Amino acid sequence: MGSLNRASKALRSKYQVLLSGFSTFSPSSAIFEANRTLDGSSSYYFGSQHAYYSNSRQGTSGDIGLDLSQYSPERIRNFSIIAHIDHGKSTLADRLLELTGTIKRGHGQPQYLDKLQVERERGITVKAQTATMFHRHICNGSDITDSQEPPSFLLNLIDTPGHVDFNYEVSRSLAACQGALLVVDAAQGVQAQTVANFYLAFESNLTIIPIINKIDQLTADPDRVKAQLKTMFDLDPTDAILTSAKTGQGLEHVLPAVIERIPCPPGKINSPLRVLLLDSYYDEYKGVICHVAVVDGTLRKGDKIASVATRQVYEVSDVGIMHPELTPTGMLLTGQVGYVVSGMRSTKEARVGDTLCHARSVVDPLPGFKPVRHMVFSGVYPANGSDFEELNHAIERLTCNDASVSVTKETSAALGIGFRCGFLGLLHMDVFHQRLEQEYGAQVISTTPTVPYIFEFSDGSKVHVQNPAALDSDPKKRVTKCWEPSVIATIIFPSEYVGSVITLCSERRGEQLEYSFIDSQRAFMKYRMPLREIVVDFYDELKSMTSGYASFDYEDAEYQVSDLVKLDILLNGQPVDAMATIAHKLKAQRLGREMVDKLKKFIDRQMFEITIQAAIGSKVIARETVPAMRKNVLAKCYGGDITRKKKLLEKQKEGKKRMKLVGSVDIPQEAFHELLKIS
Repeated sequence: MGSLNRASKALRSKYQVLLSGFSTFSPSSAIFEANRTLDGSSSYYFGSQHAYYSNSRQGTSGDIGLDLSQYSPERIRNFSIIAHIDHGKSTLADRLLELTGTIKRGHGQPQYLDKLQVERERGITVKAQTATMFHRHICNGSDITDSQEPPSFLLNLIDTPGHVDFNYEVSRSLAACQGALLVVDAAQGVQAQTVANFYLAFESNLTIIPIINKIDQLTADPDRVKAQLKTMFDLDPTDAILTSAKTGQGLEHVLPAVIERIPCPPGKINSPLRVLLLDSYYDEYKGVICHVAVVDGTLRKGDKIASVATRQVYEVSDVGIMHPELTPTGMLLTGQVGYVVSGMRSTKEARVGDTLCHARSVVDPLPGFKPVRHMVFSGVYPANGSDFEELNHAIERLTCNDASVSVTKETSAALGIGFRCGFLGLLHMDVFHQRLEQEYGAQVISTTPTVPYIFEFSDGSKVHVQNPAALDSDPKKRVTKCWEPSVIATIIFPSEYVGSVITLCSERRGEQLEYSFIDSQRAFMKYRMPLREIVVDFYDELKSMTSGYASFDYEDAEYQVSDLVKLDILLNGQPVDAMATIAHKLKAQRLGREMVDKLKKFIDRQMFEITIQAAIGSKVIARETVPAMRKNVLAKCYGGDITRKKKLLEKQKEGKKRMKLVGSVDIPQEAFHELLKIS
């Protein structure tokens, strides 16, 4: 009898562990109630939870998973949250996850979907993150399902970045959605990235639900923001939902609006399988984990699938949803967003935008995503030359999770073997380097960022230049014409700073395209500007002169003719290819002077004199000298003939000349970092 009791307790303990493991998987029927406290702020709590699991379907490995078979496309809503920086996207996502019982309130970290260390440190969203929620909704006065059945809707939420450098993440996320929550700060109003994200969603034919957030702030003015939404986007002010993600006020209206306004996915369950590959990352144990959206058909564990682009065949070893962590379900149906583990071992096999289908079927590929256009290029080299293989491994793994980075190998005479990487902007480049160091322990040296140029030579040939050091300086081939990339910049700022902003844009060779007022307090400007002028410090200067109130966004435009020159940095007459840059002729002399001044501060003194020069072709435009360290060779001379002292000094002088010919100069990593700040 005792052994039977022990076995019964063990079995009960086993199932308690299983159920505790699924406690966060549960869809829920959450009762949201808002209470007004004495100080006027709002607080909220969640009521009864309703859990549903199905153990009727066993996966091939015997695991118990969520039963998604009853969620037809009519019961699915896919939507993303888009907004300008710091308008409350991630906090709103937290509240929605708590409201549906996907996570418990007070458990876990704030901004739950910001999982990268760099996101936690900087307070920004870098990667778009997906979470699946289950929610019971009452339609026409009655619940669609009985209280003992699962919640009536499956909601796929995608939290997106707000910075312009991560715009590609937003565009890829919108491809898996049928609607978007456009979040606007009730105090700051419409900002530059708000405009950019609205048009991304509009061009994708998504249903847009305006959310006016942070209405609890003392400076909030929802009526003014409603008027801006009407003026800028022609959105009906009555459609806007007033919320405070911090206090919970108004959140009870968000999910019903998502269910009632956003259409269901348009795919067909009985059609051949078509899966859109949205994103991927590398796991040391499982290999490449792909985030996918099932457009048509059904994907099951054990299926043989193939890539339409490469025709390589894989077997699905795991499939499920992010709820909010990886949750095996054994299947994904039409319209659902989740993850797939198929045994991909190489990051090159997971092509973002690719279409996956059943191995023996022939389907039309999905449109995928428009090709990414890199705006900034920089060299990435290991701080220690012997660490090249480790850096190569780290970059290969990281680019699996960041498809917007281009990587090609290159060799520098000064820094050895490294990589030439293309980024969407300077912040994107900075975050990429920080992730290399934090996630993979790689120590890197970055060269001065450049943008892609086009040069035409006297023999009629044209060259696309991403690395200035690769520009041919052959005197027989004279440069006859140059083109540089331009952008259309959108700037929104308080109207009292109009004069300062116009002056700044003019100094950066900008051409004004549009100038208007959003309302009595805010101005809106569009400029055509050279990309080279904005990638380094333009945004910082704009923020400084407008007391931090300006917002800035840009989109790429066509190349335009310009007067460009190659600026070389020479140490003791030898060019340092890693520091070469291309600049406008009018700004080259100032730029050269700033670069040699910076280098003089960071290069250590040697036993020989170091000459630092900035040159355009054979013409030196700036020069600094680092004096040599001098040993006192006269210390042993206590008098006597002066010719003895002169002889020793001449001998020392000749030795320093010979040393200068063969001596090498080490450039510290800090010098490269400082040069990044010069535009």
